[in-house]
Amino acid sequence: MTAAAQSPAVEEHAKGLIITDAPLSRAVPVSLRYDPGTDPAAVRFAFPSGTEWSFPRELLESGLRAPAHRESIDIWPCGRVQTVVEFHTDDGVAVVQFDTSALTRFLKHTYAVRAPIEA
Repeated sequence: MTAAAQSPAVEEHAKGLIITDAPLSRAVPVSLRYDPGTDPAAVRFAFPSGTEWSFPRELLESGLRAPAHRESIDIWPCGRVQTVVEFHTDDGVAVVQFDTSALTRFLKHTYAVRAPIEA
């Protein structure tokens, strides 16, 4: 078995709310992933469309407390119970709002696992 196969990966699901300028926002399921065997410094957000964003776990942690930016991702707290994650591409911007508790729980679980030890 390879080290990656033994990796204690974390995968959780959260409901995001896609924010647009339309009158109604749209809920979307998002898979939150962390695999210390592949990249111990990154988390991934995967959307049903097949789009997946990978960015530093540290950015997510910082963005839960105060506005944080790195490359094409912005994260900031929105009130006391929501967090906004903004994804920038050449085609535009996707703004997704999450319950902060879901992101905090996911982060706690990522810190509870360790990267596999190479034999």
